[in-house]
Amino acid sequence: MTAVLEIEGLQKTYRSRKGVRRALDGFDMVVESGQVHGFLGPNGSGKTTTLRTLLGLIKPNGGRMTILGREVPEHLPAVAGQVGAIVESPQFFLPFTAWDTLSLLADAGGVPRPRVPEVLELVGLRDRAKDRVKTFSLGMKQRLAVASALLKNPKLLILDEPANGLDPGGIREMRSLMRTLSEAGMTVVVSSHILGEIQLICDSVTIISAGRRVAAGSVASVLSHNRSAGVRVRVEPGVDLVAVAEVLRSAGAPQVTAADDHLMVGGVDRPAWITWVLAQHEVWVSELAPVAVDLESVFLELTGTAPVDGVNRQVDESAAATGGAGGWGQ
Repeated sequence: MTAVLEIEGLQKTYRSRKGVRRALDGFDMVVESGQVHGFLGPNGSGKTTTLRTLLGLIKPNGGRMTILGREVPEHLPAVAGQVGAIVESPQFFLPFTAWDTLSLLADAGGVPRPRVPEVLELVGLRDRAKDRVKTFSLGMKQRLAVASALLKNPKLLILDEPANGLDPGGIREMRSLMRTLSEAGMTVVVSSHILGEIQLICDSVTIISAGRRVAAGSVASVLSHNRSAGVRVRVEPGVDLVAVAEVLRSAGAPQVTAADDHLMVGGVDRPAWITWVLAQHEVWVSELAPVAVDLESVFLELTGTAPVDGVNRQVDESAAATGGAGGWGQ
């Protein structure tokens, strides 16, 4: 496959009274043609800095970047017409309708007017085309931002938190849209905190933490190389779990963690071995359940954003930073 986007050794530092802060510290990233690629990282990890640097909005201190085979920012004008992007909060003229907004952007970008109803249909705003943007919810503004990024029918689409403000139905529609675009040959890079969605829709991922890449590859390979889950073990009520954990460790279990009412055991090839070991000590197992590893647990483990015990967690989206429309969607 051909790489549509390549980043190598990207560096960005900021100076302040507290000293030098490395927002990007030799970051690498490769996105292949026709993929939906997830770009993941906790707040402050360098995701938005990477995207803004890639799009010429921030000047890097070092490294190499290419889009569609052309080095940027040197050749940014040559590839700008083939890239659509949403970065940071959407900004629109609130008294304008969705139709007027996209029509003006189409005229400014030399895009034929018939493309306007096409993108409104794609993002599910056809019936609200004549409504003023000031009446739109946050989720509808997100849809309008995506529509603006799609006007040029770009080869590379970069979406920063496109599901922000969408209800579950809207998130499902956004997922379907990204897959449809990918199947039509468009490459989509999506940054999101909704890790379950990323696992469902993406072909590959890059995970960034503290300005460095900590994992990259197909979703399956990232999961297989970063197995944080194991086997959940419950025993009869009243048994001291700390003592049971020590029994398993002494018998050779590589990873044993005691929770309130169960143990998590990792690194054991045959779960039945756990039952056998405990039976030798007259401890009877009431539950022995493999816990499937998922992208969320791997993400939390790699980025250190929460303690890891192998139990699935839900990322709180209520305080997530908003996505939005950058100038490249115009």
